Amino acid sequence: MKSFISGIVFAALVAIGGGAVLVFGGFINVAADEPHHPLVFSLLDTARERAIAHHADGITVPADLDDSERVRKGAGNYAAMCAECHLSPGVGESEIRLGLYPTPPNLARAGEDGAAPLAPAEAFWVIKHGVKASGMPAWGRGGMNDDDIWNLVALLKALPVMGLAEYRAWVNSSDGHAHGGQPAEEHDHGHGGGVDMPAQDHEAPAAHTHDEGTPHAH
Repeated sequence: MKSFISGIVFAALVAIGGGAVLVFGGFINVAADEPHHPLVFSLLDTARERAIAHHADGITVPADLDDSERVRKGAGNYAAMCAECHLSPGVGESEIRLGLYPTPPNLARAGEDGAAPLAPAEAFWVIKHGVKASGMPAWGRGGMNDDDIWNLVALLKALPVMGLAEYRAWVNSSDGHAHGGQPAEEHDHGHGGGVDMPAQDHEAPAAHTHDEGTPHAH
């Protein structure tokens, strides 16, 4: 029995030592263009899903999420804060989304990437608290109050069945990037959202050029 316990202790020490070598030797590849091993990814994905479900349990969902006023207010903030990573109707990909790992879900077509759409309470929790090491910010810490977050959830609920024209209409009728009691900010609704604003009110965004010399306009 004593030798068995000693063997377990020895194996544990070897595992800890091996882990220390990997970590402090810099052998763990943290590059965003190098995917996790499938087992590691599965573990992290399961932990994320279970954590979100656990923490969202008990959150009371407002009864008026289908209210058009909530959708209207949420549309402006979505175009300003979310569409670059999570896309919008009529938009194929964005540079930042292609460079992120894990790839953010396409909320304009929720469920098409194999992931089930989040329930409203879960979406609220994720928007408010963010997700560690994923690129998803905690917008509650960034200044959004709960009502503003519910407006975003209302937009997300309606977004997957929207066409480009409807999405443009909602964003163009919104208050723009406005939340948390701060004044509405004028911004280019088209940035990342595929929305064309009237030329007399909003100037077209300037193109930028990559190293290979290809102009790219947002």
